[in-house]
Amino acid sequence: MTFTFALYQAMPGGPAEAMRAMILAESGQVGGSVNLDLLNQMVEHYANVNPDKPLHVQYYNYLHSLLIQGDMGTSIYQGEPVLDLILQSVPWTMFIGVYALALGYTVSLFLGAVMAYKERSLFDSVASIGVIFLNSVPYYIFAIILVYVLGIEYSVFPINGRYGTFVDPGFTLEYMSSVVRHATLPVVSMGILATGGALTMRGNAIRVLGDDYVRVAELRGLRRSRVAMQYVGRNSVLPLYTQFMIGIAGVLSSTVVVEEIFAYNGMGKLLYDAVLLHDYPVLMGTLLVFTTITLLAIYIADLTYGYIDPRISTGDSNE
Repeated sequence: MTFTFALYQAMPGGPAEAMRAMILAESGQVGGSVNLDLLNQMVEHYANVNPDKPLHVQYYNYLHSLLIQGDMGTSIYQGEPVLDLILQSVPWTMFIGVYALALGYTVSLFLGAVMAYKERSLFDSVASIGVIFLNSVPYYIFAIILVYVLGIEYSVFPINGRYGTFVDPGFTLEYMSSVVRHATLPVVSMGILATGGALTMRGNAIRVLGDDYVRVAELRGLRRSRVAMQYVGRNSVLPLYTQFMIGIAGVLSSTVVVEEIFAYNGMGKLLYDAVLLHDYPVLMGTLLVFTTITLLAIYIADLTYGYIDPRISTGDSNE
């Protein structure tokens, strides 16, 4: 919250001055007689910051409004509370973000495991080059390619919106299938971000394959599938857990561009439009939510990793 407030105050020309200019432009009073008290009240209404107050007082009022009242201000262009706009957009962004992560990491796990078992083979070499290529090309390039090929050229999937124009929202098969079809291309585009985990999975699996307990399991005559799943796969995937949680930050940041490309009305597009329109209250609110979700995911990963991998522990019962 302190960081967003500092960024807000550090904007060129000052946010209050910029908002004054926008309010005057919207009201058509540029260059005319202006009631400064009324203008400052409007700025305070939109941004929760009174430009007449000292900086430390503005900061206190900002935190008080945010923490006690849950007030993030009002959108200058949409005229709605910022919190309401965010609550309307967050579920859609989390929907495509979670599925993109799940898709990308599922492919990474299976591909990385096969690459490890076929180490130094032709498949391993080709797959490694392919994964490196996917992670070298910006994800939005793939988004544009998918729009052209699957959306425009062959019309397999829709290229804009969250669901069909003539579909009524509700728990119906028509609505849910429309939501899935509209989310397919954004999910695939962002899922490419997570394919880099295949190389990490490959390295982990190769390391585990050389451990003594894997050799003992093979000498005991256990089925190869059981060794692969319970011994190699389970222990190889553990280091990817933290990477998966941190990957939420990458997926959230990618929604800013992907949602604009697909005209998908989520948090990313809300932030993108706020930047273009200089809608400072929305910009501050979305930045705060993005940061909170990212830090919360990393914190959860830090707290739960010891339960997922009991080998990671510190101290003993006496400490």
